[in-house]
Amino acid sequence: MRFLITLIQVLLPLCYFATIWAYAKGFFRSLRFAEIIKRPLLALTLLLHATYILVRTIEFHHPPITSVFELFCLIAFVIGLAYVYIELRTRITSTGYFILILPFFFQLFSSIFIKEIPAIPEILRSNLLGFHVTSALLGYAAIAISGVYGFLYLMLYHDIKSNQFGVIYKRLPNLEKLERMSFTATVFGFILLTIAIIVGLIWQSRISIDMSYTDPKLFGTVAIWIFYAIGLIAKRLIGWQGRRMMVLYVFGFTLIIFSMTIINIFFSEFHKFY
Repeated sequence: MRFLITLIQVLLPLCYFATIWAYAKGFFRSLRFAEIIKRPLLALTLLLHATYILVRTIEFHHPPITSVFELFCLIAFVIGLAYVYIELRTRITSTGYFILILPFFFQLFSSIFIKEIPAIPEILRSNLLGFHVTSALLGYAAIAISGVYGFLYLMLYHDIKSNQFGVIYKRLPNLEKLERMSFTATVFGFILLTIAIIVGLIWQSRISIDMSYTDPKLFGTVAIWIFYAIGLIAKRLIGWQGRRMMVLYVFGFTLIIFSMTIINIFFSEFHKFY
């Protein structure tokens, strides 16, 4: 079983890279072979990833939530899964290259640095914690995807303003559709982050360990939630839209990446369980 885990651990980044290659060739070169294999490659990669998570959970008797690099593995899977849902729902495959870069890098770092923790704290076996982590990861994934769509919107907007009607203009959805996709992902992510914060507070009240409300991870998550709350209120009441909202989503995306990487690795106190 350990050999299988190690094998899949090595294969996953390679599979994500192959999938990105297919989506890139399909986008930039309209290569027919790449167009044919990109969806099956993505499905195979996610199936392998799901198998890895299941096997690892069975072997080590806990879900992969006990360290930063286990969480990286989960966030990679969740982003990939969320993208598949979006692709099936919208039937738009031209944005896959830009989004799937994220799970590739998250899984690459996870595969390189992940390690098993000898003693698992009892607090990590809570069902409420599992629900809290799942909600948070899904929320982060949705907001990350929203940021990518916002970035693509700004790229297309710049090309249109500059009268550059190249591959970006020809292959991406129009500005209105990108804005709608970005906004939908943002609302979805905001709702899930709200649930994660509420469940986290309920879970914390049921355990004996004191939690510092100045914990950088908690502070960062709440700050991101407030940032998006202000943005959504501004859109609703003031009428913010278009380029202004896309800049906000891209900035929020950088906050999410900072929270999932730098804060998780170097600054988190209560949320670091090892």
